Amino acid sequence: MEDFGIYAVFGVNGPPQRLLSPEGSCRVCVAVPPSVRQVVLFSSGPWGQRVCVNAELNDADRFPITIGKLTPYNKCLSWEQWEEETWTDSVTLDVTLEGGNLVKADWSKPEIMSVKEYTPKDIVAPLAAREIKGKKRERESEEDCDENKTTTTGELENICPNGGVEKTTPVRKARGQSKGAQKLFSSGADATKMKGTANGAGEAQGIVGRTPPQSAARTKSRQAKTPTQTSPLVSPSGRWGQTLCPIDAQTAILIGGQGARMQFCKDPMWKLCTEDMSWVAAETLAEGPTPEARIGHTAVYDPDSRRIFVFGGSKNKKWFNDVHILDTRSWKWTMVEAQGKVPPLAYHSCSMFRGELFVLGGVFPCPNPEPDGCSDSLYIFDPNLSIWYQPIVTGNKPSPRSGHSACVMQQMKIYVFGGWDTPVCYNDMYMLDLGLMEFSAVKTSGKAPSPRSAVLSDTKFLIHGGYNGNNALTDAFVFDIDTNSWTEVTLPQLSLPRAGHSIVTMETDALFKEDGDVDMDAGSIGRNLLVFGGGDNERNFYSDLTTVPWRICSLLFEE
Repeated sequence: MEDFGIYAVFGVNGPPQRLLSPEGSCRVCVAVPPSVRQVVLFSSGPWGQRVCVNAELNDADRFPITIGKLTPYNKCLSWEQWEEETWTDSVTLDVTLEGGNLVKADWSKPEIMSVKEYTPKDIVAPLAAREIKGKKRERESEEDCDENKTTTTGELENICPNGGVEKTTPVRKARGQSKGAQKLFSSGADATKMKGTANGAGEAQGIVGRTPPQSAARTKSRQAKTPTQTSPLVSPSGRWGQTLCPIDAQTAILIGGQGARMQFCKDPMWKLCTEDMSWVAAETLAEGPTPEARIGHTAVYDPDSRRIFVFGGSKNKKWFNDVHILDTRSWKWTMVEAQGKVPPLAYHSCSMFRGELFVLGGVFPCPNPEPDGCSDSLYIFDPNLSIWYQPIVTGNKPSPRSGHSACVMQQMKIYVFGGWDTPVCYNDMYMLDLGLMEFSAVKTSGKAPSPRSAVLSDTKFLIHGGYNGNNALTDAFVFDIDTNSWTEVTLPQLSLPRAGHSIVTMETDALFKEDGDVDMDAGSIGRNLLVFGGGDNERNFYSDLTTVPWRICSLLFEE
């Protein structure tokens, strides 16, 4: 049986080079040759008790340019310089294995290995020029390595890059926009980014909330991480732009997100159990090709097929229009090869109705220097036929927008609130009659929320937080579809300004005291409002799971 090993290919023409082996160290640092513009990292051989391999591509100051993870089900990572604006010379690749019996090394002063540059004899043009032109990754297996014969298997794993300051996530960019401070959203007259880039946090400041900051372990000096920092997480790291998708009354799946310093989360998938309010890292639990790291995507659950559908989103300069399906019975990912046309979209809405996905609005990319556009189109995905189509829709439909919220009500209507189309923020309400396929504007009464991109619940509309074009918000409003009226409510537990968060209603076995602490001895099951993550647009990213007790929510939801 072939021995386990971790291999790297530097450049499109380079041979595989073994970095980790069973009898060697559990960690290695390799200097990437200056002429190399592509790096591929993969595993070969049986994983055994090994859990994962963490990889970081670091700049000269030992700060990550991009990060990723190999697992027994996702055995390959690849990076290209054209995707990473901060990739310059003096780049190093740090690889760390978790689990198994590899020898642990003293990593307080890591020794940086060098790699021989490989120049095939038949190359006419300079290697660097050839590599820059080619943006497609070569998948051909190399034969007869220096030490072992290896084959590349598995699918591409999530590539979790740390993009540059300017337009590191797909955003709405106005003509003549100048570079500014990194924030979740730009403010005031410069608010030209729909769901803009997350503001880089200080070394020990990146995440706030009940959960201690995952980035706080990073020392202020720009040194390599110590082995203690690779200990398994017990809860998700701080993030915004993720999805939290309930799959039953007491279980939800967290997917994606981006945290401090523009980093896409190294822990992209978690399972929340509200029975004891515990988190379980779920990335290695599911087989098959996981969705690439992203934000601004949607994840909806179909209770009939018991599957989660993940669509769209963005990652740095990449835009997605792919559909990934997680079967919660077999815990297996599949990627759909769909027919029909749907554009790459981010910050759209996606609603499940009678087994089909209704995708409305969102941001789509335009060629530079054009600003990214907003959509007002409705696309429907039929999972049974694996096909996209556009229905004939009549009535007064919403203007183009992104970052809006939508939910299905009374099994026959989709309500749409708010959103953003640079530089305008909306606080209007629209309703789509799913029987007539007709849009209509909803005339509301009462004090309406300020214009914003926001989040809705599954029952009565609950608007909490969001972004109004200048700041992240703390207020909360309830919309009654029977009276078409707004009511502002006060929720002391939700006092922090936040945007890009997740909000769901779920059952919990625990009751909550007045101060928010959990009383696990109460022994009573009730429905509670759960709010996770988000950011305040001021360098802070939340990792807390805030619960609003049922007795407080009784005003907001019908039994």
